[in-house]
Amino acid sequence: MTVILGIDPGSRKTGYGLVQRYGTKSRYIASGVIRISAEFTLPERLKEIFSAVSEIITQYQPDEMAVEQVFMAKSAGSALKLGQARGAAIVAGVSRNLEVFEYEARKVKQSVVGSGAADKVQVQHMVKTLLQLPRAPQEDAADALAVALCHANTQHNLIHMTQTRHFRRGRLV
Repeated sequence: MTVILGIDPGSRKTGYGLVQRYGTKSRYIASGVIRISAEFTLPERLKEIFSAVSEIITQYQPDEMAVEQVFMAKSAGSALKLGQARGAAIVAGVSRNLEVFEYEARKVKQSVVGSGAADKVQVQHMVKTLLQLPRAPQEDAADALAVALCHANTQHNLIHMTQTRHFRRGRLV
C-alpha cells in the first residue's frame, strides 16, 4: 500500500489531497486547501506553502508526492508566481525525502475524467465518484485528489506493463 500526496499549487490557494493506493483501488485519506492571505508578500506566501505542506507530510507520512505542472496562465507574471508556489511545495516534499512526480493538467483530467478538456465540475464529480465520497470536495482539493489519483493510475499501469513486457532503449518491446 502506498500513500500519495497530490498537490494543486497556487500562490493564494494550494489544494492538497491524500489517497492510499492498494492494487487497482484507491482510498480517500484527507484533503483540503491551504489558504494564504492576499496581504502577504510573495516570499511570505511561499514560506506559508512550504510550512503547510511540510506539516501535512509530517502528519500523514505519504510515500510519494505528485504535483500538477505549470500551464500557461493568463500572464507571464501569473505563471511565474504559480511556478514559485510549485517550487515551495516540491521543496517541502524533497526535504522530507519524498519522490516527487509531475503531471500535466490535461493528463490528470484524462486519467480521472476521460477527457483532457474536462472542466472543474467534471473533475469534482469524478473524484467524488471514484473515491466514494459523500459530497464533492472543494475545487482545489478535488484537483489535488485528481493529481494523486492520476499518479496512482500511472504507477499501477507502469507496474503492470513492466511485469508483462520489457523496455529496450526507452521503448516497449
